[in-house]
This record gives sequence, C-alpha cells and structure tokens, in this order.
Amino acid sequence: MNFRRGFCLAFFIACRSRGNEALNRFGLCFFKSEPPYVGSYVEHMFIDEIKIYARAGHGGKGCVAFHREAYIVKGGPSGGNGGRGGSVILQADHGLNNLIAQYYVPRLIAEVGKPGLGKGMDGHAGKDLIIKVPCGTLVWQSASATALTPEKISGDDEDAPGKKPMFRTSKGKRPLVRHAGNEFALEIDLSKEDTGVTPGAHTKGELVADLTRHGQQFILCKGGRGGLGNRNFATAARQTPRFAQPGEPGVEGDFLFELRIMAEVGLVGYPNAGKSTLLTAISKARPKIAPYPFTTLHPQIGIVEYADFHRLTVCDVPGLIEGAHENVGLGHKFLRHIERCKILVLLLDMAGTDNRAPWDDYRQLLNELKFYDPALLEKPHLVVANKMDEAVAEKNLKQFKKKIKKVSPLPISAAFDQGIEKFKDTIRKAVE
Repeated sequence: MNFRRGFCLAFFIACRSRGNEALNRFGLCFFKSEPPYVGSYVEHMFIDEIKIYARAGHGGKGCVAFHREAYIVKGGPSGGNGGRGGSVILQADHGLNNLIAQYYVPRLIAEVGKPGLGKGMDGHAGKDLIIKVPCGTLVWQSASATALTPEKISGDDEDAPGKKPMFRTSKGKRPLVRHAGNEFALEIDLSKEDTGVTPGAHTKGELVADLTRHGQQFILCKGGRGGLGNRNFATAARQTPRFAQPGEPGVEGDFLFELRIMAEVGLVGYPNAGKSTLLTAISKARPKIAPYPFTTLHPQIGIVEYADFHRLTVCDVPGLIEGAHENVGLGHKFLRHIERCKILVLLLDMAGTDNRAPWDDYRQLLNELKFYDPALLEKPHLVVANKMDEAVAEKNLKQFKKKIKKVSPLPISAAFDQGIEKFKDTIRKAVE
C-alpha cells in the first residue's frame, strides 16, 4: 500500500516538473492555466468604439555636473541633456478588423526619456509606442484633452502695460461672472443665448485623425523635449552655472477611437432577409446563417472576386427594424460602417417570410437611413428582391412595382445562386 502511494506521488511530481504535456497523455490535466472557452469568447467579440487614455513620455531632466579630471583645474560644467520622451503613434493596418486590442489595453503610455549624466553624456530618448489600428479608424479628442495649460491661462501680469487681460472686464474693472472649477477659473458669459446643449451631454469631441490607408501614421501624443544640462548655460560672466532645465511633460489626454469599415458596397435590410446568405454566395465569407432574426450581431466583411482579378469589398450590417433609431432591436449604431460605402444594396424579402409586405420594408428602410444620416439617401442604392424561389414572390414583386414606382428591383435567390452573376456585374458597374 505504501509502495503504491509513493509511486503515485513520484509520478505526479515528475509530470508537474515536465508540464501539462505529460499529464495530457494520460487524459489528466490538473494544472491547466486558463479555461478552454476564453479563446472562443474573444473571437466573437467585435469592438468598434472604445475610449482610451494616452500619454506621451516626459522628457528627461538636464544634469548639473562639473568636469573633474587629474591635472585639469576648474574643468567647467559638463552636465548632459535629458532624453526626449517617447511619442504615442497610431498606424493603420489592413490586417485588423476591430479594436479588440485597445479594449484590453485602454491606457497607452509611452516610455519617458532618461535624465542627462555627467561628462557631457545625454540621456537616452524614450522609445515610441506604435499602436496598430484597423484602416478606417477615426480618432476623436475629448474636451478634457484640449484643456488650457497653466502657462496659457496664468494672469499674474494682466495689469502690465500693453497686456490684454485674460478675462473680459466691465467699465469698473470688475470681471464677469466666473465659475471656479477643479484647477482653473472659467468665464461664463450670461449675455449669450442658450444653445440648447444639455450640460454633461455626450459628445465625441474634435476629430483629429482619420486613418484610411495601410501604413498611415499619426502622432497621437508627442513626447516632451529633454531639459538642457548646465553646460548649455555657461557664459563669460557665469562660468559655473549650478542649474539645469527640467524635461517637458508629454502630451496626454482622453480619446475616442471609432471604427468605420472601409467597403465599397453595403448590405442593408430587415432581419432574416437573406443578407448573410447573399454574402456567402458572392464571397468566401462564412457568417452565421440561421432561420431566425438577428443572426448577425456585428458587421461582416466579404471580398467579391471577379475573373479579371478585380475585387470589391462588401459589408453586411445587422438587420434594421422599425424604430431602430430609438434603439429598438440592435439599434442603428452599426450604420456607421456603411457611411464610407459607394453604393448601398437594399435587400428585400420578397416572399414575406415574417408576414411583412416588401413595399413597407422598403419605405421603412429609407426612413431609418434618413433618421440616422440624411446623407445616406443621397448615395446610389440598388434594390434587390431576394427569395424569388418562393411561389408567392412573383405576386409580391408585381404588387411592389405597382406600389413603388420608378424602382425596378433586381430579382435573385441567394440560397440557390439564381441571379448572383448579374448582381455581381451590377454592383461592379455601379461602383466604377
């Protein structure tokens, strides 16, 4: 009995020292580091909007030092300069399709510069932090990042001659009403009319960058300059300066990253209209297909290839329903991904599978696009009648043409590849 216990103990100690591979041979895995579902969960996450905080590296401070060497009397100042702080740089990469990396690392902090040293040695510069983002990423700078610095708003010398006061004053030299914030005084002019903006309302801020090309870079936060050592301040009248410059602080602030997918064609339609089936038929994309609404929960991208090696990018967004602009269903926030599209494809379920009339779906889709952005209605759009293999589809198509005049839908059946080649030729001509 004791021999069996000793053998089992020695076996587990040996397996523990060699890792999980030895235990996996016998179907045992007691030391697994993470659950098996973590990877599959990450693959299904789609992040197209994320708030981040970025800070460039501070510059290193200058050094105060004097040269000391045998047989050299009064060698003079020899303090080196501080190193430059690292910058936060964004780089567009067409190999990425969402902002999942920034979801897990929302704080982008670059390396600081090293301080200067004696013997005239300058400090090392901080390493730049290069962040790769998908092509089509917009960068919005929040109001907190554009706040005035103390140097810009200091009003110690407002009364100096020829100096314009920082705050507008009345005839009696009394300032207007001020509101004391956390750091600086703010001016509130009560004579201005109310703009109707609710305090604390969510705004994206100022657009500072739009990364659309592969390899395009943008300096989000620039690193601070390094301070000068005391050797730079030696003059004939002041030969032994005992001071140096501190390093400049790096730029910092809060930013909003928003992804708008780069695609030429956008598929828009009601849930269960066959958008994912159509994307599967014209490209090698394999989105989830099921006979129930809201199968597509995030945008899907497909590449349409032609015989002459021409390519088109097609974006399939989740289905829209009536009231999507009021966040009914999945809302219409995913429509941002078709704002860059050159042509919109309005896909209609001509068979009326969900007991809806195709002409009502067409009118409602136009209304939802109008509520989101009226500029989307100005884009050229193609109306496609799907599910023409159903018996009732031909009857509904005739009624559609009577009720919606000047619109000729393109009949297809994505599930049976009927009319797919004509559809591909039509969208190519519309894009070109």
